[in-house]
Amino acid sequence: MARKFLYFVAAMVIMVIAGAAVYRVYGEELMAVAFVPDTEFTAQEMLETNVYADPGMWLARPELVENNPALWLPEDLAEGDVAVPEGQQAAVFFIHPTSFLNKDRWNAPLDDKESQDRARIFLRGQASAFNGVSEVWAPRYRQATLGAFLTDKPEGQRALDAAYQDVLAAFDYFVAAVPADQPIILAGHSQGSLHLTNLLKDRVAGTPLANRIVAAYVVGWPVSVDTDVPEMGLDICEASDQTRCILSWQSFAEPADYRRIVNVYDRTIGFNGKPRKDSKLLCSNPINGDVDSVAVASANLGTLVPNEDLSDATLVAGGVPARCDRRGFLLIGDPPEMGPYALPGNNYHVYDYSLFWTNIRADVARRMTAFLAR
Repeated sequence: MARKFLYFVAAMVIMVIAGAAVYRVYGEELMAVAFVPDTEFTAQEMLETNVYADPGMWLARPELVENNPALWLPEDLAEGDVAVPEGQQAAVFFIHPTSFLNKDRWNAPLDDKESQDRARIFLRGQASAFNGVSEVWAPRYRQATLGAFLTDKPEGQRALDAAYQDVLAAFDYFVAAVPADQPIILAGHSQGSLHLTNLLKDRVAGTPLANRIVAAYVVGWPVSVDTDVPEMGLDICEASDQTRCILSWQSFAEPADYRRIVNVYDRTIGFNGKPRKDSKLLCSNPINGDVDSVAVASANLGTLVPNEDLSDATLVAGGVPARCDRRGFLLIGDPPEMGPYALPGNNYHVYDYSLFWTNIRADVARRMTAFLAR
Protein backbone atom coordinates (compact mmCIF):
# COMPACT_ATOMS: atom_id res chain seq x y z
CA MET A 1 0.00 0.00 0.00
CA ALA A 2 2.83 2.40 0.80
CA ARG A 3 3.94 2.19 -2.81
CA LYS A 4 0.93 4.27 -3.82
CA PHE A 5 2.46 7.26 -2.04
CA LEU A 6 4.55 7.58 -5.19
CA TYR A 7 1.46 7.90 -7.37
CA PHE A 8 2.22 11.55 -7.96
CA VAL A 9 5.86 10.82 -8.68
CA ALA A 10 4.72 8.44 -11.37
CA ALA A 11 2.44 11.12 -12.73
CA MET A 12 5.34 13.55 -12.83
CA VAL A 13 7.50 11.26 -14.90
CA ILE A 14 4.70 10.54 -17.36
CA MET A 15 4.05 14.23 -17.75
CA VAL A 16 7.73 14.79 -18.48
CA ILE A 17 7.83 12.00 -21.04
CA ALA A 18 4.36 11.94 -22.57
CA GLY A 19 2.91 15.34 -21.80
CA ALA A 20 0.46 16.60 -19.20
CA ALA A 21 -2.59 16.37 -21.46
CA VAL A 22 -2.34 12.59 -21.80
CA TYR A 23 -2.22 12.14 -18.04
CA ARG A 24 -5.14 14.45 -17.37
CA VAL A 25 -7.36 12.67 -19.92
CA TYR A 26 -6.58 9.05 -19.07
CA GLY A 27 -5.27 9.19 -15.50
CA GLU A 28 -4.27 6.19 -13.42
CA GLU A 29 -5.65 3.59 -15.81
CA LEU A 30 -3.36 4.68 -18.63
CA MET A 31 -0.42 4.86 -16.27
CA ALA A 32 -0.94 1.31 -15.06
CA VAL A 33 -1.31 -0.07 -18.59
CA ALA A 34 1.69 1.82 -19.86
CA PHE A 35 4.12 1.25 -17.00
CA VAL A 36 3.24 -1.73 -14.78
CA PRO A 37 5.36 -4.70 -15.91
CA ASP A 38 3.42 -7.74 -17.10
CA THR A 39 6.43 -10.00 -16.67
CA GLU A 40 7.29 -12.23 -13.75
CA PHE A 41 9.53 -10.84 -11.07
CA THR A 42 13.04 -12.22 -11.40
CA ALA A 43 15.22 -12.08 -8.33
CA GLN A 44 18.33 -10.01 -8.93
CA GLU A 45 21.76 -11.52 -8.63
CA MET A 46 23.55 -10.44 -5.51
CA LEU A 47 26.06 -7.70 -6.14
CA GLU A 48 29.66 -8.73 -5.81
CA THR A 49 31.28 -8.06 -2.46
CA ASN A 50 32.64 -4.51 -2.27
CA VAL A 51 31.21 -3.67 -5.71
CA TYR A 52 30.73 -0.06 -4.59
CA ALA A 53 34.50 0.32 -4.33
CA ASP A 54 34.28 0.86 -8.09
CA PRO A 55 33.82 4.60 -8.81
CA GLY A 56 31.73 3.55 -11.81
CA MET A 57 29.00 2.43 -9.40
CA TRP A 58 28.42 6.02 -8.35
CA LEU A 59 26.75 8.93 -10.12
CA ALA A 60 28.57 11.27 -7.75
CA ARG A 61 31.59 10.67 -5.55
CA PRO A 62 34.38 13.02 -4.39
CA GLU A 63 36.99 11.81 -6.86
CA LEU A 64 34.55 12.09 -9.78
CA VAL A 65 35.14 15.63 -10.97
CA GLU A 66 34.34 15.55 -14.68
CA ASN A 67 30.62 15.35 -15.50
CA ASN A 68 29.66 14.99 -11.84
CA PRO A 69 26.04 16.26 -11.69
CA ALA A 70 26.21 16.95 -7.95
CA LEU A 71 28.92 19.57 -8.56
CA TRP A 72 26.65 21.65 -10.80
CA LEU A 73 25.94 25.24 -9.76
CA PRO A 74 23.78 27.95 -11.36
CA GLU A 75 25.80 30.69 -13.03
CA ASP A 76 24.01 33.40 -11.07
CA LEU A 77 24.90 32.00 -7.65
CA ALA A 78 25.65 34.97 -5.40
CA GLU A 79 29.17 35.73 -4.28
CA GLY A 80 29.93 34.74 -0.73
CA ASP A 81 28.33 31.34 -1.18
CA VAL A 82 28.18 29.03 1.84
CA ALA A 83 31.33 27.15 2.78
CA VAL A 84 33.10 25.51 5.69
CA PRO A 85 36.84 25.46 6.44
CA GLU A 86 38.91 23.17 4.24
CA GLY A 87 39.10 19.67 5.66
CA GLN A 88 35.86 20.06 7.62
CA GLN A 89 33.35 19.08 4.98
CA ALA A 90 30.63 16.54 5.62
CA ALA A 91 30.05 13.46 3.48
CA VAL A 92 26.56 13.38 1.94
CA PHE A 93 24.87 10.11 1.03
CA PHE A 94 22.18 11.05 -1.52
CA ILE A 95 19.62 8.57 -2.91
CA HIS A 96 18.09 9.72 -6.19
CA PRO A 97 14.38 9.35 -7.10
CA THR A 98 12.80 7.03 -9.66
CA SER A 99 14.28 7.45 -13.13
CA PHE A 100 13.55 4.02 -14.71
CA LEU A 101 10.29 3.89 -16.70
CA ASN A 102 10.43 0.63 -18.64
CA LYS A 103 7.83 -2.11 -18.13
CA ASP A 104 9.95 -4.99 -19.40
CA ARG A 105 11.39 -5.61 -15.93
CA TRP A 106 10.69 -4.70 -12.31
CA ASN A 107 14.12 -3.28 -11.49
CA ALA A 108 16.45 -1.10 -13.52
CA PRO A 109 19.59 -2.67 -14.91
CA LEU A 110 22.72 -0.82 -13.92
CA ASP A 111 23.68 -0.25 -17.56
CA ASP A 112 20.41 1.44 -18.61
CA LYS A 113 21.67 4.70 -20.11
CA GLU A 114 18.31 6.47 -20.32
CA SER A 115 17.50 6.06 -16.63
CA GLN A 116 21.03 6.98 -15.62
CA ASP A 117 20.89 10.17 -17.69
CA ARG A 118 17.56 11.05 -16.09
CA ALA A 119 18.99 10.40 -12.63
CA ARG A 120 21.81 12.85 -13.40
CA ILE A 121 19.22 15.53 -14.20
CA PHE A 122 17.65 14.95 -10.80
CA LEU A 123 21.02 15.17 -9.07
CA ARG A 124 21.81 18.51 -10.72
CA GLY A 125 18.72 20.13 -9.25
CA GLN A 126 18.69 18.31 -5.91
CA ALA A 127 22.06 17.00 -4.69
CA SER A 128 23.77 20.20 -5.83
CA ALA A 129 22.20 21.99 -2.85
CA PHE A 130 24.65 20.12 -0.62
CA ASN A 131 27.94 20.69 -2.46
CA GLY A 132 28.86 23.90 -0.65
CA VAL A 133 29.77 22.21 2.62
CA SER A 134 30.01 18.56 1.71
CA GLU A 135 31.29 15.86 -0.60
CA VAL A 136 28.35 14.21 -2.32
CA TRP A 137 28.13 10.46 -2.78
CA ALA A 138 25.18 9.28 -4.90
CA PRO A 139 25.07 5.55 -5.76
CA ARG A 140 23.73 3.90 -8.83
CA TYR A 141 21.24 1.27 -7.73
CA ARG A 142 18.81 -1.14 -9.33
CA GLN A 143 15.83 1.01 -8.53
CA ALA A 144 12.26 -0.22 -8.70
CA THR A 145 10.66 0.70 -12.00
CA LEU A 146 7.98 3.36 -12.19
CA GLY A 147 5.21 0.78 -12.57
CA ALA A 148 6.07 -0.81 -9.21
CA PHE A 149 4.32 2.17 -7.60
CA LEU A 150 1.14 1.82 -9.65
CA THR A 151 0.10 -1.69 -8.66
CA ASP A 152 -0.82 -3.79 -5.67
CA LYS A 153 0.90 -6.82 -7.17
CA PRO A 154 3.41 -8.34 -4.74
CA GLU A 155 6.05 -7.93 -7.40
CA GLY A 156 6.00 -4.18 -6.79
CA GLN A 157 7.07 -4.55 -3.17
CA ARG A 158 9.63 -7.20 -4.12
CA ALA A 159 11.14 -4.72 -6.59
CA LEU A 160 11.39 -2.09 -3.86
CA ASP A 161 12.94 -4.57 -1.46
CA ALA A 162 15.51 -5.52 -4.08
CA ALA A 163 16.37 -1.87 -4.75
CA TYR A 164 16.79 -1.28 -1.03
CA GLN A 165 19.37 -4.06 -0.79
CA ASP A 166 21.54 -2.18 -3.30
CA VAL A 167 21.10 1.03 -1.29
CA LEU A 168 22.18 -0.76 1.88
CA ALA A 169 25.26 -2.17 0.15
CA ALA A 170 26.19 1.28 -1.13
CA PHE A 171 25.64 2.86 2.28
CA ASP A 172 27.70 0.26 4.09
CA TYR A 173 30.56 0.88 1.69
CA PHE A 174 30.14 4.65 2.05
CA VAL A 175 30.35 4.50 5.86
CA ALA A 176 33.46 2.31 5.68
CA ALA A 177 35.11 4.52 3.04
CA VAL A 178 34.75 7.96 4.63
CA PRO A 179 36.95 8.93 7.61
CA ALA A 180 35.62 7.61 10.90
CA ASP A 181 35.29 11.13 12.33
CA GLN A 182 33.75 12.80 9.27
CA PRO A 183 30.24 14.24 9.76
CA ILE A 184 27.54 12.66 7.60
CA ILE A 185 24.46 14.14 5.94
CA LEU A 186 21.73 11.87 4.58
CA ALA A 187 19.39 13.01 1.82
CA GLY A 188 17.05 11.74 -0.85
CA HIS A 189 13.90 12.40 -2.79
CA SER A 190 10.81 10.34 -3.55
CA GLN A 191 11.80 6.65 -4.00
CA GLY A 192 15.17 7.69 -2.63
CA SER A 193 13.54 9.08 0.51
CA LEU A 194 11.48 5.92 0.94
CA HIS A 195 14.74 3.96 1.05
CA LEU A 196 16.22 6.59 3.35
CA THR A 197 13.43 6.13 5.93
CA ASN A 198 14.26 2.44 6.09
CA LEU A 199 17.98 3.09 6.15
CA LEU A 200 17.56 5.38 9.15
CA LYS A 201 15.56 2.67 10.91
CA ASP A 202 17.94 -0.15 10.01
CA ARG A 203 21.39 1.45 10.07
CA VAL A 204 21.21 4.61 12.21
CA ALA A 205 18.69 4.14 15.01
CA GLY A 206 20.35 3.02 18.23
CA THR A 207 23.88 3.00 16.79
CA PRO A 208 26.97 5.19 17.34
CA LEU A 209 26.54 6.35 13.73
CA ALA A 210 23.61 8.50 14.85
CA ASN A 211 26.07 10.81 16.62
CA ARG A 212 27.76 11.59 13.28
CA ILE A 213 24.59 12.61 11.43
CA VAL A 214 24.38 16.36 10.87
CA ALA A 215 20.85 16.06 9.47
CA ALA A 216 18.68 13.81 7.32
CA TYR A 217 16.68 15.41 4.48
CA VAL A 218 13.82 12.97 3.81
CA VAL A 219 12.15 15.04 1.08
CA GLY A 220 9.12 14.16 -1.04
CA TRP A 221 7.97 11.22 1.05
CA PRO A 222 5.41 11.21 3.90
CA VAL A 223 6.83 10.63 7.38
CA SER A 224 4.51 10.18 10.35
CA VAL A 225 5.50 12.19 13.40
CA ASP A 226 3.95 9.63 15.75
CA THR A 227 4.47 6.25 14.09
CA ASP A 228 7.67 6.66 12.01
CA VAL A 229 10.01 9.23 13.55
CA PRO A 230 10.45 7.44 16.91
CA GLU A 231 11.88 4.42 15.06
CA MET A 232 14.24 6.40 12.79
CA GLY A 233 16.93 7.18 15.34
CA LEU A 234 16.96 10.98 15.11
CA ASP A 235 14.84 13.80 16.50
CA ILE A 236 12.80 16.23 14.41
CA CYS A 237 14.65 19.40 13.36
CA GLU A 238 12.67 21.92 15.40
CA ALA A 239 15.26 24.72 15.20
CA SER A 240 17.31 26.06 12.29
CA ASP A 241 20.65 25.25 13.93
CA GLN A 242 19.68 21.89 15.40
CA THR A 243 21.73 18.83 14.41
CA ARG A 244 21.25 15.06 14.46
CA CYS A 245 17.68 15.54 13.28
CA ILE A 246 15.24 14.91 10.42
CA LEU A 247 13.61 17.29 7.91
CA SER A 248 10.80 16.34 5.52
CA TRP A 249 8.25 18.15 3.37
CA GLN A 250 5.88 17.74 0.42
CA SER A 251 5.12 20.87 -1.61
CA PHE A 252 1.67 21.95 -2.81
CA ALA A 253 0.48 25.23 -4.30
CA GLU A 254 -2.95 26.48 -3.29
CA PRO A 255 -5.66 25.41 -3.44
CA ALA A 256 -4.02 22.10 -2.57
CA ASP A 257 -5.72 18.78 -3.22
CA TYR A 258 -3.80 15.95 -1.57
CA ARG A 259 -6.75 13.67 -0.88
CA ARG A 260 -5.32 10.75 -2.84
CA ILE A 261 -2.16 10.76 -0.77
CA VAL A 262 -4.07 11.00 2.51
CA ASN A 263 -6.53 8.26 1.52
CA VAL A 264 -3.68 5.82 0.99
CA TYR A 265 -1.57 7.07 3.86
CA ASP A 266 -4.41 6.52 6.34
CA ARG A 267 -4.57 2.82 5.42
CA THR A 268 -0.92 2.08 6.18
CA ILE A 269 1.02 0.92 9.23
CA GLY A 270 3.91 2.92 10.66
CA PHE A 271 7.35 1.74 11.65
CA ASN A 272 6.18 1.21 15.24
CA GLY A 273 3.46 -1.21 14.12
CA LYS A 274 0.58 1.21 14.74
CA PRO A 275 -1.81 2.65 12.10
CA ARG A 276 -0.81 5.93 10.50
CA LYS A 277 -4.48 6.95 10.17
CA ASP A 278 -4.98 10.60 11.11
CA SER A 279 -1.37 10.94 12.25
CA LYS A 280 0.40 14.16 11.40
CA LEU A 281 3.04 14.35 8.71
CA LEU A 282 6.41 15.81 9.55
CA CYS A 283 6.36 19.23 7.87
CA SER A 284 9.67 21.06 7.88
CA ASN A 285 9.68 24.60 6.54
CA PRO A 286 12.79 24.72 4.31
CA ILE A 287 12.81 28.53 4.37
CA ASN A 288 12.88 28.84 8.15
CA GLY A 289 14.59 25.56 8.99
CA ASP A 290 11.99 24.63 11.62
CA VAL A 291 8.62 22.85 11.71
CA ASP A 292 5.00 23.88 11.23
CA SER A 293 5.88 27.53 10.62
CA VAL A 294 5.07 30.30 8.15
CA ALA A 295 7.58 32.07 5.88
CA VAL A 296 6.83 34.97 3.53
CA ALA A 297 8.11 34.93 -0.04
CA SER A 298 10.71 37.62 0.64
CA ALA A 299 12.49 35.19 2.97
CA ASN A 300 13.05 32.74 0.11
CA LEU A 301 16.70 33.26 -0.85
CA GLY A 302 16.40 31.64 -4.24
CA THR A 303 14.20 29.27 -6.23
CA LEU A 304 15.91 27.24 -8.91
CA VAL A 305 13.74 27.78 -12.00
CA PRO A 306 14.67 25.30 -14.76
CA ASN A 307 14.80 26.00 -18.46
CA GLU A 308 12.59 24.11 -20.92
CA ASP A 309 14.87 21.11 -21.45
CA LEU A 310 16.02 20.95 -17.81
CA SER A 311 19.64 21.46 -18.87
CA ASP A 312 20.11 24.62 -16.79
CA ALA A 313 18.33 26.81 -14.27
CA THR A 314 18.21 30.36 -12.95
CA LEU A 315 17.90 31.52 -9.35
CA VAL A 316 14.91 33.73 -8.55
CA ALA A 317 14.80 35.23 -5.06
CA GLY A 318 11.67 36.17 -3.13
CA GLY A 319 9.19 34.32 -5.30
CA VAL A 320 7.77 31.48 -3.20
CA PRO A 321 6.45 31.50 0.39
CA ALA A 322 5.96 28.42 2.56
CA ARG A 323 3.68 27.38 5.41
CA CYS A 324 2.75 24.05 6.95
CA ASP A 325 -0.92 23.19 7.19
CA ARG A 326 -2.53 21.21 9.99
CA ARG A 327 -2.13 17.80 8.35
CA GLY A 328 1.53 18.40 7.59
CA PHE A 329 1.70 19.41 3.92
CA LEU A 330 3.86 22.36 2.85
CA LEU A 331 1.78 25.03 1.08
CA ILE A 332 3.52 27.50 -1.24
CA GLY A 333 0.73 29.98 -2.07
CA ASP A 334 -0.31 30.70 -5.64
CA PRO A 335 1.08 28.28 -8.24
CA PRO A 336 4.55 29.55 -9.20
CA GLU A 337 5.85 29.44 -12.77
CA MET A 338 8.26 26.50 -12.65
CA GLY A 339 7.58 24.88 -16.01
CA PRO A 340 5.00 22.38 -17.25
CA TYR A 341 5.54 19.61 -14.69
CA ALA A 342 3.34 20.61 -11.77
CA LEU A 343 0.96 17.76 -11.03
CA PRO A 344 -2.81 17.61 -10.60
CA GLY A 345 -3.98 18.96 -7.27
CA ASN A 346 -1.31 21.69 -7.45
CA ASN A 347 1.29 19.11 -6.41
CA TYR A 348 4.82 20.52 -6.86
CA HIS A 349 6.56 17.27 -5.93
CA VAL A 350 9.09 17.44 -8.73
CA TYR A 351 10.22 20.85 -7.43
CA ASP A 352 10.52 19.98 -3.71
CA TYR A 353 14.21 20.93 -3.74
CA SER A 354 14.19 23.53 -6.50
CA LEU A 355 11.56 25.73 -4.83
CA PHE A 356 13.87 26.35 -1.87
CA TRP A 357 17.30 25.51 -3.32
CA THR A 358 19.23 28.45 -1.84
CA ASN A 359 17.55 28.17 1.55
CA ILE A 360 18.34 24.47 1.67
CA ARG A 361 21.94 25.30 0.82
CA ALA A 362 22.02 27.81 3.68
CA ASP A 363 20.27 25.35 5.99
CA VAL A 364 22.91 22.69 5.36
CA ALA A 365 25.71 25.17 6.03
CA ARG A 366 24.09 26.44 9.24
CA ARG A 367 23.62 22.95 10.64
CA MET A 368 27.13 21.96 9.61
CA THR A 369 28.58 25.00 11.39
CA ALA A 370 26.60 24.13 14.53
CA PHE A 371 27.73 20.51 14.32
CA LEU A 372 31.40 21.48 14.09
CA ALA A 373 31.03 23.88 17.02
CA ARG A 374 29.74 21.23 19.42
